[in-house]
Amino acid sequence: MAIEQIKMPQLGESVTEGTISKWLVSVGDKVSKYDPLAEVMTDKVNAEVPSSYTGTIKELIANEGDTFAIGEIICTMEVDGGSTDEAPVAEESAAEALIENAAPAAVGGKEGNKARYSPAVLKLAQEHAIDLTMVNGTGADGRITRKDLQQIIQSGNIPQPAADAPKVQASENTDAPAKPAAPSQPVAPEAPSVPVAAGDIEIPVTGVRKAIAANMLRSKHEVPHAWTMVEVDVTNLVEYRNSLKDHFNKKEGFNLTFFAFFVKAVAQALKEFPQINSMWAGDKIIQKKEINLSIAVATDDALFVPVIKNADEKTIKGIGREINELAQKVRTGKLRSEDMQGGTFTVNNTGSFGSVQSMGIINYPQAAILQVESIVKRPVVMNNGMIAVRDMVNLCLSLDHRVLDGLVCGRFLARVKEILENTSKETTSIY
Repeated sequence: MAIEQIKMPQLGESVTEGTISKWLVSVGDKVSKYDPLAEVMTDKVNAEVPSSYTGTIKELIANEGDTFAIGEIICTMEVDGGSTDEAPVAEESAAEALIENAAPAAVGGKEGNKARYSPAVLKLAQEHAIDLTMVNGTGADGRITRKDLQQIIQSGNIPQPAADAPKVQASENTDAPAKPAAPSQPVAPEAPSVPVAAGDIEIPVTGVRKAIAANMLRSKHEVPHAWTMVEVDVTNLVEYRNSLKDHFNKKEGFNLTFFAFFVKAVAQALKEFPQINSMWAGDKIIQKKEINLSIAVATDDALFVPVIKNADEKTIKGIGREINELAQKVRTGKLRSEDMQGGTFTVNNTGSFGSVQSMGIINYPQAAILQVESIVKRPVVMNNGMIAVRDMVNLCLSLDHRVLDGLVCGRFLARVKEILENTSKETTSIY
């Protein structure tokens, strides 16, 4: 029988690693092609890794709780029949994604390579004081892997920078000026020493929570956040939705929420202000053509951001149905990795738990996130000088100030406000 390797597959856009939360097989188990082997957690999705072959589990290289980079080997199998003529589709996809999406480490001063490392590599390097610029990686395009560092640590030959080592790596062309090294990804600070007293409860940090923490740290470390807010009079929208909700629920089988109206308004405004629908890419800004809205859905211990694809082409009813279906997938554990991919802008329904003002952390690498707060009745001074009780909501926008400035964000929010304040039975169709 031939020995084949099962690798960590690509589990979502911009995902560089996954954590084995639970093995579903043991050494010696017989499995069929496509049988689930393990549950893997990332900052975006909790998914199962399928078997690429029919055979017997020979070795589990990863332990539960271990984090492996995309494309790293997590287990090996003895394959029935010994035929290896066809590479498994899942591993081909993972390898292609690794080559296309993983940023290579700096190698021998070649131009165009940027020093970018996975969080697992950075953590090991920090713990053992390894100078990553002196390590030759064995991964794709010279990428430094976790195993490269483990071999160095086991050998005891830890590379240290020379006292007079230059901070800047020279180009192969000695006539060209030296280029500064690209900044690496953020390194998590050492865990603080927290005293534990009698009666305190120690709660282990799950893989999902670690991944969320790493993504939030990266966003706050790399993105210069700015924040702005507008208040919107949605009295007419509230009256319109309330007049429809009972009949709609009986006819369609799901609730018509206020959030569907907000998502539709945001999608329409993004079409008119495409600068907001952008991403930072180092030496350029990528303005995305598709309007794919990520929506935050929380469980008791995790936060997921499934995506409504081409939201600008959907009706309020269509958006409402998709919000309902994605939320159900999250809460029943049926969310797929493809449900999480391709988001270009995030809308967060913070009003669902009573918040009236908040500043969201941007869903990296997007350029902005909008917090839709709770609708509350407030006294408002009208244009005629009279005071009236109106249904008001705050819309809070966090923005990446490298990509966006206050002027375009102010115009974008003003347009969302205009759409919502003019939503009524006479002007708006939900179909």
